Amino acid sequence: MADQELSGRVAVITGAGRSIGRAMALELAKGGAAVVVNVRANKAEADAVVKEIEAAGGRAITAVADVTDAPAVERMAKAALEKFGRIDYLVNNAAVRQEKTIEHMTFEDWRRITGIILDGAFHCVKACLPAIKKSDMGSIVNVGGLTGAMGAPDRAHVVTAKAGIAGFSRALAMELSPYKITVNTLVPAMLARPDKPNEIPPHPLYRPRFGRAAWPTDFAPLARFMVGPGARYMTGQTINVNGGTYFG
Repeated sequence: MADQELSGRVAVITGAGRSIGRAMALELAKGGAAVVVNVRANKAEADAVVKEIEAAGGRAITAVADVTDAPAVERMAKAALEKFGRIDYLVNNAAVRQEKTIEHMTFEDWRRITGIILDGAFHCVKACLPAIKKSDMGSIVNVGGLTGAMGAPDRAHVVTAKAGIAGFSRALAMELSPYKITVNTLVPAMLARPDKPNEIPPHPLYRPRFGRAAWPTDFAPLARFMVGPGARYMTGQTINVNGGTYFG
């Protein structure tokens, strides 16, 4: 990737205060994009990411908004436009995970998980799309999950939501192709524990071939590529980055 190939562009990244979202925010900023760093509530985390970006010479703002709250998401998109004048990229990364058997899962449990992952992506697309349609290099990246393809015990709501995200990407890729907007799904693997970065957490299905769990920085460069000029002919695809755990 060329240095600063995203210069002049603006990216909205949800769930960007930590982990994969933070890594993607830093990487897109490294590529030259201004970044809207979204968090649900922890403003201090988002502010820290913004400071990292600014310290490296980039541009960023904090946007506190619960992605399940459509008016709050609209305000986030408006703040991005007021600050930077455009939105070129949307990365739907916000998610939560919970383990609970289907027998003990309540409808409130189900709706909480699917609401953040699926409804949140819907609200963000609705709010950002008018601006993205004006871009000559518009792109949406929806972050999926390994369990969406492999399944997992005690995660029916997570598996369903992450599988749905891939379907959402394909639907949008078809619908938005006349506007030359690319829409793809980036599927990360299970992350290593921060205190044990070279170990694989106990899991009945997760067996990466490279002998370690994933790091947030394993995914960020691909997100940068997916929104950038080198991926303008790629849309509707599901890209797995999982150390060989799942071949798809």
